[in-house]
Amino acid sequence: MKPVTVYDIAKEANVSVATVSRVLNNTAPVKKETRERINELINKYQFQPNALARSLTKKETGMIGIILPDITNPFFPEVLSGFDREARKQGYTYFLCDTVSANGDSADQYVRESQYLNVLTEKQVDGIVMLGGRIDLAKPGKELTEEVVEVGKKLPLLLINGRLPGSSLSRVAADERLGAELATRHLIGLGHRDIAVVGGYRHMSNTLQRIAGFTKTMERHGIPVRREWMLHEGFSVASGTAFMDRLLSLPQRPTAIFCLNDLVAIGALKAAAKAGLKVPGDISIVGYDDIPFASNSIPELTTVSLRANELGRTAAEILHKMITKDKVAKTTLLKPELVVRESTAAPAE
Repeated sequence: MKPVTVYDIAKEANVSVATVSRVLNNTAPVKKETRERINELINKYQFQPNALARSLTKKETGMIGIILPDITNPFFPEVLSGFDREARKQGYTYFLCDTVSANGDSADQYVRESQYLNVLTEKQVDGIVMLGGRIDLAKPGKELTEEVVEVGKKLPLLLINGRLPGSSLSRVAADERLGAELATRHLIGLGHRDIAVVGGYRHMSNTLQRIAGFTKTMERHGIPVRREWMLHEGFSVASGTAFMDRLLSLPQRPTAIFCLNDLVAIGALKAAAKAGLKVPGDISIVGYDDIPFASNSIPELTTVSLRANELGRTAAEILHKMITKDKVAKTTLLKPELVVRESTAAPAE
């Protein structure tokens, strides 16, 4: 049986192809009786518009590419959830490109990013979103930066939470530094003065921003930052456990710990429990990101919400504007929020 085309629908409905197109794409008003007649024929023949034909006529594919570093990190699915809902409202679907390396080699990850940038450009997607990876590096290097900038000249490209110094690429981000200030002020407000900060990688811009927010807040309150209580090079549960073990082995222990993400905080909670410590009775712990696990841990984790869902929704909204040639700000900044739960309290006497 010959497949039904938009021309067949138009002929049987006794209207122009343009009118059928307006009904399909909802791009202009069509009389109620005419719209109903066209929709009846579309349902009758189970007509599906040809995406390739649409891309040739409108110069659009309806596809977006999303490049991220590790889909198993609970933060990224939260961002994608908000992005997906808004993108679908605008009629987009997307390619999800996970660049995680099996051996954890960051160089391999950047090679995968390059491969996906090329593939998505060849597939003529309408736009690309990048999270993590090279855009989270404090000093990404000239070649890594230029490659993304060149792709951004060919099609709309939006960064989420990262940046590429020296480029003019648009970005949507949560204020990382402010989030750290909120967490630190919370602990100080409870009466803590002996506060450790753990987690992250010093070659990553998000870590540096969070450390800066912590240290500046401590300095403003006249509280010294102890270097032996600043432990980095890890964003995982296992690293959080190791950080807590190291802190507990020191002659003087902190009364509170600010963890630079929730996975590290969960590892710290685990180590504290194994050491026989009560949280927050013996030690307070604050996380960062507000992943779903944060409200399900025991005790429930006080943390900083980067409003991941809203971050994704805003990114989809801005990318759509970029695709439709609307003007957008170079940087759209979202304010994080402190979520106080059960893992923090005043220090023990």
